[in-house]
Amino acid sequence: MIRTVRVVTLALLGSLGLSGCADLGYLVQAAGGQLDLLRRARPLDQARQDPALSPETRRKLNLAAQVRAFAVAPPAQGGLGLPDHGSFRDYVDVGRPYVVWNVFSAPEFSVALDTACFPVAGCVAYRGYFNEAQAQADAEGRRAAGRDVIVGGVSAYSTLGYLKDPLLSTMLLYPDATLIRTIIHELSHPSVYVPGDTVFNESYATAVEEEGMRRYLAAHGTPDLRAADGLAQERQAAFQALLLDSRQALEALYAQGGLSDDERRARKAEVLQAAQNRYAALRASWGGYAGYDTFFAQGLNNAALGAVAAYAALVPEFQALLARVGGDLGTFITAARACGARPQPERAACLRGG
Repeated sequence: MIRTVRVVTLALLGSLGLSGCADLGYLVQAAGGQLDLLRRARPLDQARQDPALSPETRRKLNLAAQVRAFAVAPPAQGGLGLPDHGSFRDYVDVGRPYVVWNVFSAPEFSVALDTACFPVAGCVAYRGYFNEAQAQADAEGRRAAGRDVIVGGVSAYSTLGYLKDPLLSTMLLYPDATLIRTIIHELSHPSVYVPGDTVFNESYATAVEEEGMRRYLAAHGTPDLRAADGLAQERQAAFQALLLDSRQALEALYAQGGLSDDERRARKAEVLQAAQNRYAALRASWGGYAGYDTFFAQGLNNAALGAVAAYAALVPEFQALLARVGGDLGTFITAARACGARPQPERAACLRGG
């Protein structure tokens, strides 16, 4: 599963009030899944002492505790100074490969993702399920209605500080560099969140992740960790570039006038096949690295391209803002909140200093 698809769970946020566009059954399953995790969680310090743990799991838990401490420690003490909402102090063995499965969909001739609206979280471009069968059932219903659909497993999420999110066993299944980045990313979410603006929220968290990882490597990195992270980010950049290029090609196609639906379908298929071919070439250049195979195995479509594009579009603007404030994360967070308070059309310009 790709790291760029994450979820901010709606879970117990549904108990804060229902809106007309929220589905009660969906919120009930989300709340039930979240409550199950909280019920089974135990203090991280206790979990680390469990004699039944494998040496590798214990090592990963120790690493996670160190990264959490680094992320919330004040800059004067060598940390990032992210707000401490109590997350990742507990641990839960989820017992499955993903904690949540996200369902994304889009019209046949658009890369704009369908949205669902919920209390507190606002309108988001996915639905997350704690049960894979329920996610697949939702996906099948959307396909039957003629939508392009993708289902993606998720290893981590944030409840935006409303709950004390536990560290999840699913987060430990990935390499050290990925675990470090995920913890920093998820801990950043409660500090800035704009209901209904996935691009703004995820781009912000990704920018904090990038800066946080840079500082973590400077303070605690080893040559092996730096090399592994560098290689992973190089592959991630190539993967995202491929999908963003394909998304832009489809946007241009759908904007063309004078085409019949059959002509659009044929040209759409050509764009998507070209993307698959480009991935095959990338994979070969990586020596057969298969980390993105699951994503491509579902088949590329509008939903797949829209899901990836939604999470990184404003990262350069956030990075420019961080540079303008001299790298001070506290000032950066304050400025990002101010931009998030602007009307949606003005947020990107605000990040650029407008």
